[in-house]
Amino acid sequence: MTLRLLTLSLLILYPVAWFAPLMRAGLLPIFGLSEISVITGLQSLWGSDAVLALIVTFFAIFAPYLKTIGLALVQWGLLDAKLQSALHVLGKLAMADVFLIALYITLAKGIGLATLQTAWGLYMFSACILASIGLGMLTERSLRRLC
Repeated sequence: MTLRLLTLSLLILYPVAWFAPLMRAGLLPIFGLSEISVITGLQSLWGSDAVLALIVTFFAIFAPYLKTIGLALVQWGLLDAKLQSALHVLGKLAMADVFLIALYITLAKGIGLATLQTAWGLYMFSACILASIGLGMLTERSLRRLC
């Protein structure tokens, strides 16, 4: 039951993480920093590159949320447990998004013209994805014990 509640809590925590600030960015420290979240980043991308925005939307929003919904359905016996491997792939795709964000922060800091600071939302978003992967492994283990 605890596993199920933790999985369902991710359905609430993901949307919070999408709107939470991932980083604060500015051209130079003297101009101030603006906060960037998953949602504001996607809004900006949709205005400049729709194809990239579609890809990032899938990685950042749909992959982790669909994986969590699928995991909850498996835990409640409403979805066949054989789909665990597909859910595992969705979790890996979601983790790719966090890697890209970290890569962008590292590159921007290396250039030296921009100021970037990581914010609490990046850690929350990463924790949600890692929790989802961990809950998936625990679910898989508990299903194997039942069989």
